[in-house]
Amino acid sequence: MGDVVKVNSFTMTEEEVKFDPKDHQHVRFNPMKGDWVLVSPHRMKRPWGGQVEPSNDEDPPEYDPNNPLCPGNIRANGHLTENYEHTYTFTNDFPALLEDVPDPPKSDDELFQMGPARGTCRVMCFHPKSNVTIALMDVEDVLKVIKQWIVEMNDLGKRWKWVQIFENRGALMGCSNAHPHCQIWTSSYLPNEARVKDQNLKDYYTRHMSPMLFDYMKKEVERRERLVLETQHWIVVVPYWAVWPFETMVLPRRQFIRMQDMTEDEQKSLAAVMKVLCTKYDNLFKCSFPYSMGWHGAPTGPELKDYRHWTFHGMYYPPLLRSATVKKHMVGYELLAQAQRDLTPEQAAEKLRVLPMVHYKHPEMSITEEELTAYI
Repeated sequence: MGDVVKVNSFTMTEEEVKFDPKDHQHVRFNPMKGDWVLVSPHRMKRPWGGQVEPSNDEDPPEYDPNNPLCPGNIRANGHLTENYEHTYTFTNDFPALLEDVPDPPKSDDELFQMGPARGTCRVMCFHPKSNVTIALMDVEDVLKVIKQWIVEMNDLGKRWKWVQIFENRGALMGCSNAHPHCQIWTSSYLPNEARVKDQNLKDYYTRHMSPMLFDYMKKEVERRERLVLETQHWIVVVPYWAVWPFETMVLPRRQFIRMQDMTEDEQKSLAAVMKVLCTKYDNLFKCSFPYSMGWHGAPTGPELKDYRHWTFHGMYYPPLLRSATVKKHMVGYELLAQAQRDLTPEQAAEKLRVLPMVHYKHPEMSITEEELTAYI
């Protein structure tokens, strides 16, 4: 008979104790960041007594005369938002990074260091109407967004080492403007996330002579347990090391390193994938789903290096956990020790995978299976 051990106050033999990732806590390694996330699936059984966010699922008006991102309106600094018909990009009126600033003084004290930081920030409107989101836009309109992203990447990438495209969707993610838009920040240096990722991707490539995320994509397709969407050109997965409850990663099935390397077919397919994914998000808790999303590709700038270790990819970080009104907060242990999640990535992927492609509130704006097939 095996040794006696205690599990949750119950006496069991070692033979009777069998690890189950759906029930037992464990840590998972993120090879891109070199850190670990604690997975505690048993916590999903506890009753919720924490904060409940207000639910606001009202559709904004198509045009709001007080919304500075609507065509023809005046923004806070007095500048006019042009009467655009598709996408519209302008320099952020209150940017975090400026191009022409002096360098900070150098310091000999290693505890008090500063460095130069230059860049520019742009705002890009996806659509002239305020009452649409990616989920509710036509695929052709989403494709126009992708094509404008590529224009911005080509333009800004000539001068800046890092170009970060990101969208904060919903008030829960700090978005103060309901109009469909994203931001594009550039910098003269690699930000922390990009710097750490670059080093880990390079280390993996040096050991395996193959890009980490391309290898990862192929293994996820083989295993299939975390797949949410799959087309001829793209896959969407809940990453094995995901931190946010319904976090997803968008990966190409062909190896390339930057957004501007996409073929025309890959652009069209990505537009359909984005629309379907955002529709599934909305359907999950029957709300206009909040998230922060963005794209990572190889660094840019005038002094290019060998970046074959990079794979272009997208990330969606939604904060909702149990319903439209229960948010995942990164506090306490997450801030002081390490990231922690309750729902396993496999459980999250299953919940997203089985959701319909027809939008719960606006079925007339949905894409059909036949239409999706036409884009892949």
